[in-house]
Amino acid sequence: MSTPIPPAETETALARRYRLELNTGTVAAPVWSLVPGVQEFAPKVEATQQKSTTYDDEGWADSTVTELAWSIEAKLAHRCHPETRVFNAAQERLRVAAESFSAASVVHVRYYDREGRPEAYEGRALVTWEPEGGTSDDLDTVKVTIAGKGPRKSIPNPVAGTPATLLTAVTDEPSVESRKGAA
Repeated sequence: MSTPIPPAETETALARRYRLELNTGTVAAPVWSLVPGVQEFAPKVEATQQKSTTYDDEGWADSTVTELAWSIEAKLAHRCHPETRVFNAAQERLRVAAESFSAASVVHVRYYDREGRPEAYEGRALVTWEPEGGTSDDLDTVKVTIAGKGPRKSIPNPVAGTPATLLTAVTDEPSVESRKGAA
């Protein structure tokens, strides 16, 4: 019996690697806007399994996947402008969709690995917006659930191969461009 070669992948990825964006344009001409203030992010795909056991299985249970459902659970710091106090437009669009009917209740979202790895998806979804409340010294946070409406489609990662992601991946330091934008 041979000894397996230790994996080269020894670093643990960080949960903050995801970026969530909302299409604030149209399907024909999408305008992707950052959903800011993400404090927690959990994408999921859940399979519905139906029992498909037959006598041929000789007493062993068998199941078949008959449906897939995708969703995102996120916790957001509710963002507003420091002077006008107006809430962030992308977050407001999510809140309004959660309180709407028919086409107005559907949002078009995408999320991807901000470091440029291939994990990147988009889809149409319904929104649940649940303010978490709190005491007088708490921040205004919101639990947002984005429940897929139809398929979640794999897309090319929008930041894959860009100079900023390549520099970050190589040096583990933010690019000069991203530091300028943060100033």
